Amino acid sequence: MTPRDRLLGLTVIIVWGLNFLAIRAGLDHFPPFFFAALRFLVIAIPVVIFVPRPRVPPRWLLLYGAGFGIGQFAFLFWAMHIGMPTGLASLVLQSSAPFTVILGAFLLRERLGIWQICGITVAVAGMALIGWDRSHHAALLPVLLTLLGGLAWALGNLGSRLAGSNTVGDPTPMRLMLWVCVVPPLPMLALSAAVEGPTTGWHALGTAFSSDGWTSLMGLLYVVLLGTVVGSGLWTYLMGRYPAGTVAPLTLLVPVVGIGASWLLLHENPSPLELVGAVIVIAGAGAAQRRRTPTETVSSSTSAAPLPARLGV
Repeated sequence: MTPRDRLLGLTVIIVWGLNFLAIRAGLDHFPPFFFAALRFLVIAIPVVIFVPRPRVPPRWLLLYGAGFGIGQFAFLFWAMHIGMPTGLASLVLQSSAPFTVILGAFLLRERLGIWQICGITVAVAGMALIGWDRSHHAALLPVLLTLLGGLAWALGNLGSRLAGSNTVGDPTPMRLMLWVCVVPPLPMLALSAAVEGPTTGWHALGTAFSSDGWTSLMGLLYVVLLGTVVGSGLWTYLMGRYPAGTVAPLTLLVPVVGIGASWLLLHENPSPLELVGAVIVIAGAGAAQRRRTPTETVSSSTSAAPLPARLGV
């Protein structure tokens, strides 16, 4: 990755790490599935009216939206709603990184370098150390739901990679990201109505404008503008420009920000083992970004055409 794109990746890490605090603020007021629908609905309405649809194959747009938008946040918000600690959620969700690399290698036949393999192994070991140290703070079900969210995110990453690499004269990643937000609202609203009740979420939205609900609105604003528009827009750009195995390890640094912010603001105190694990994650993610051979360098122009054939579709 170029120095500029590494800086953009660092921006995504910080924005998404702090995003978990905003999610916690929103879930303290809104039911989880409705909150997931609302975060995308706020963006989807103006997008449908004002933003032309990107010229990408609809199947990749739907895969991106279903994995990244529906699956990831349905499972993540559900897990945090039933007791997943904020800092631990930011860690376990980054299981999407090894999931993405594995799926990218098998489904897209992306070649992995030795530094990527070793770096991801080290970073996952650091995550495992943090998770082992913190596992007594969460029940098994929330952890499993968060892992499912990570798997769904990995599938969305493949959709992002394929959509970003198969644009037809339309290389704008922001337009792609904005239209991804059109996919989740209706399915998530239907899920909310079925599970949480048809009026529960809307009632919560009405009471959010009271003096007791302003923190939830601030959380929603952060999730929409920074977490989704800025963070996901930059992520879509990076996933369309580089192989999944190069970009995905960046997310392994998100829990370092998430756990640190939870420690400072939510008083979720990290243990010495967690701090050691965070250092290991940083070292591993940094090694995974190191490129050693020309075969690992993939630009959007050279990788766009072969991807559908690699999937056999």
